Order: sequence, then structure tokens, then C-alpha cells
Amino acid sequence: MTELQERLFAMQDKDYALFQAKLTPGIPMERFIGVRVPLLRAFAKTYIKEEESKDFLNQLPHEYYDEDMLHGLLISLEKNYDCCIEQTDRFLPYIDNWAVCDIMSPKVFAKHKKEFLLKIKEWSKSSHTYTCRFGLEMLMSHYLDEDFLPEYLEIPAAARSEAYYVKMMVAWFFATALAKQWDVTIPYIQDKRLAPWTHNKTIQKACESYRITTEQKQYLKNLRIK
Repeated sequence: MTELQERLFAMQDKDYALFQAKLTPGIPMERFIGVRVPLLRAFAKTYIKEEESKDFLNQLPHEYYDEDMLHGLLISLEKNYDCCIEQTDRFLPYIDNWAVCDIMSPKVFAKHKKEFLLKIKEWSKSSHTYTCRFGLEMLMSHYLDEDFLPEYLEIPAAARSEAYYVKMMVAWFFATALAKQWDVTIPYIQDKRLAPWTHNKTIQKACESYRITTEQKQYLKNLRIK
């Protein structure tokens, strides 16, 4: 066992490990240590100041799920854009579940919107489930508000992966787009631009949102594909 693994096991919550395993199907139970996310976030902020953290980021793949989560949190703390992109590109192929994918949210990306969009387009075309999911999630997080352009909707619309976690992200994206950019997003639903499962899941998620009006929800329900 490495020194880092010993430190992670010192924070272990076995009940939480069982809970995490249920939420991330397909990952062997023995890969879960069971470190709660708030503890892991706090640890990441300390660990990134240690020289060993640089070595850790180059040691892939990791043995434990919790190490992957820590890796994602360390990338999120990176303040240099080019370095962050490099680290993300190196890590994405090793991600094998939605939780590790979704925990990565580097703030530095928001300061480089123009070049970051090119990276998003590249990731979103990937055949690797979680690289594609991450690209779409970053598009949703950074480009649906003041930086939004209608043409950005074509990026998730073009994602035709059969992978469940990509389809869910496309639905999540369009449900969020309906809440934030209704007028230009609703034609994608009216014209059935999405695959049937994704179309109906988008409507379901939009109808669960408090940001969608009662009238909009009723209209969306009538657009379900039966």
C-alpha cells in the first residue's frame, strides 16, 4: 500500500463505500475505499501543495476509485489553463464512471472561453463514453448563459452515442438549455431532432425542473414520443 493510500484509508467510511458502489454500477466493490467527498475535497486542497501530488497525477491508472476522485479534484484546482488541459487529456481515457467524470470542474476553463470551445468540440466527438460526457458537461456549464450561441446546440444534438451516460448527459444538457434558452432550444424537441429515448428523457428532466414554467411543462408533455 502506498503512503497516499494509507492516508485515504485513514478517512475510510465503509458504509459510504457501499453507498458509492451502488451509485456506480460496473465498478468492483474492492475499488471503493469510502472517503466522503467533502473530506476528499479538503484533502485535495492540502495534498496539491505537496510535491508528491505531481507524481500521483502521472501514475495512471489508479488502483482505487477514491484515487480517481482525488485525481479529478486535483485537476479542478489547477490554475494554469494549458497545464489543466494537458492533465485532463491525460486523465480522461482512464475514467470509467460518471462520478469521477462529473467531479471535475476546473475554474480556469471559464477564463479561456474561445480556445476551450475548440477542446469541447474535440472531446464531444470522442467514442470514449466519459470523454464525450465531460465535453458535453463543460459545454453545459460554461456556454448556456452569457456566452451562449444557438449553434452550440448542434454539438450535443450530433452526439449519437448509444452509451447510457452519454445519452443521459445529452438529455441533461437539453433540459438545462430549455430552462435557460427556451426559444432557440424548443425547436429541437418540436422537430424531434434527438433520438427517441433522449427526446423523452429530456422532457422528463425538464418537467422535473423548477426553472421550467407550468405552461412549458404541459406543452413539453404533449411532445413526448410514444
